[in-house]
Amino acid sequence: MAGRGSRLRPHTLTVPKPLIPIAGKPIVQRLVEDIIRVCEHKVTDIAFIIGDFGIEVEQKLLEIAKKLGSKGSIYYQNEALGTAHAVLCAKELLDGPLIVAFADTLFRAEFELDESKDGIIWVQQVKDPKEYGVIKLDQNNIITDFVEKPIDYISDLAIIGVYFFKDGIKLRKELQYLIDNNIKGKGEFQLTNALENMKTGGANFYPEKVIEWLDCGNPDAAVYANQRILESTKNEEPRMGLILENATIIEPCYIGSSVKISNSTIGPHVSIGNNCVISKSRISNSLIQNNSRIVEADIEKSMIGNQVNYNGSSKQISIGDYSKIG
Repeated sequence: MAGRGSRLRPHTLTVPKPLIPIAGKPIVQRLVEDIIRVCEHKVTDIAFIIGDFGIEVEQKLLEIAKKLGSKGSIYYQNEALGTAHAVLCAKELLDGPLIVAFADTLFRAEFELDESKDGIIWVQQVKDPKEYGVIKLDQNNIITDFVEKPIDYISDLAIIGVYFFKDGIKLRKELQYLIDNNIKGKGEFQLTNALENMKTGGANFYPEKVIEWLDCGNPDAAVYANQRILESTKNEEPRMGLILENATIIEPCYIGSSVKISNSTIGPHVSIGNNCVISKSRISNSLIQNNSRIVEADIEKSMIGNQVNYNGSSKQISIGDYSKIG
């Protein structure tokens, strides 16, 4: 999760992308919860590979790991040298069975992870494989090829960015081999090159399809992910300190603590963070973070950051933290 999150700007100018909340929880927390749900055994360690995000962010990440009953640790990728290099930053934890995940994606799955297999790659069928890394299978459902953004059609099974490895030491050795020999793909050290080398060395990788894959990489995608999460999960958290005055909530919605809504209609598919004030507005299918104030707005498919003051009527907006409009 060391990337800059440039596709999700302006929301990632002040908050790293994996900590953007979707339906009330940071993306990375939801991702780890999804992974733990399919694991056969307890997840003992969670390593977060980050850039220079600051001590406050690091503490939040360690708290997420603790909430999930695991030991959290922080590792740094100071240069954007590729996915293989990023994973190797946490090399001391590449030992035994492990899962590697890129923290800008969410998924829904109903399988239980088969930890007896050498490796498992989470995949999803997509309409345009040219935009993704894809896999090719043989007749025994074993992966024969990993191809990054193929120009010609190879397969429509896209790699979603979640991988299981039975032997972390073997993975570490292959990653180190790429670095030591300066083996790059498209200018960076690629995890798929390590997978190819492991496969050549006798490891068998299998696909595991997810029910739904939600990319959270840009504002439109994040708003859609919020909608799908709200639709697919039961929100049973009490809405502490919620004040409603002549207001209607159309479920499903997530509403944080100490929110005041007056003369407004909220929903469906709206997430509102803590300490927000909304009046004389109609809001649907939108994400609003903490401590924001919205007046006389009619918005949908929108994303509004923290500490925003917005008075306007635009239908679709994307406003970063500490902005004042109207």
